[in-house]
Amino acid sequence: MEFLTTSEAADYLRLGERKLYELVTLGAIPCSKVTGKWLFPRHELDLWVLSGMARPNGMMPADPPPIVGGSQDDLLEWALRESGSSLASLNEGTLRGVERLQRGEVIAAAVHFHRLDETDSDQPGSVDANVAAVRALSALHDTVLVGVARREQGLLLAPGNPKNLRSLADVLATGATVATRQRGAGAQLLLEVLLQRAGATLKDVKQLEPPCLTGPDLAMAIRSGSADCGIATRAAAKAANLDFITLAWESFDLLTRQRSYFRPSMQALIRFLTDKRLAMRANELVGYDLSAAGQIRFAA
Repeated sequence: MEFLTTSEAADYLRLGERKLYELVTLGAIPCSKVTGKWLFPRHELDLWVLSGMARPNGMMPADPPPIVGGSQDDLLEWALRESGSSLASLNEGTLRGVERLQRGEVIAAAVHFHRLDETDSDQPGSVDANVAAVRALSALHDTVLVGVARREQGLLLAPGNPKNLRSLADVLATGATVATRQRGAGAQLLLEVLLQRAGATLKDVKQLEPPCLTGPDLAMAIRSGSADCGIATRAAAKAANLDFITLAWESFDLLTRQRSYFRPSMQALIRFLTDKRLAMRANELVGYDLSAAGQIRFAA
């Protein structure tokens, strides 16, 4: 990432340095202080300018409500509370979150996509499916994808793994009851990808009905004995004291619009993603890699 000095940023934005310092004091412009000097990331300055562009009435919808839709995640929900962002959450799965973002019903969507990829067929979670999916969203031409974490996804199993399930192939062979997620949830997308790789479909799986709305709901279905297994995060398995077998590591990101990226509520959350308290909490929950937390991973 390229950084500009104060004088370079003022020239780049065609502002006086005094006006630039006023914006810095107000916290209204992206910058950071390193060894006593202000530095301005050029790419984020571009987004900042675009976010304030004047547009004809009706071209841009009203500001969305302060709600993060999409996928459920224990670490993200904790961050929403602890960051002071005043953002609420609405957990309905990745695709529903993106749909609400398109309609202006949420300020951001938490997403984790999965897809088949011929160049990396043995590691479904290693494909950067989030970036690929966002690039394909023609209705969202002004998006920013912010990294939250990489998460460990896998099979959740009853304590002691009484059915001795070690893989999805074992699940298919034994006819074990699988707790599934609603259509469009990221974990359900992963299940469908893994079944395709195994030459199977959802019709070949004995599914618990109805589908579970969140990962913790799925974990409770297994804990209660209603299902033998299901796909969710390692953190969900630990919270419910379930056994866990890793299937993939996935990117878990926040998708928002450029004009929403610089709103104070979003900036409070994004700043908190690099706070050491988040790293401590992630270690407690287990199954997280925060190396990309707070970074802009893609911008349209």
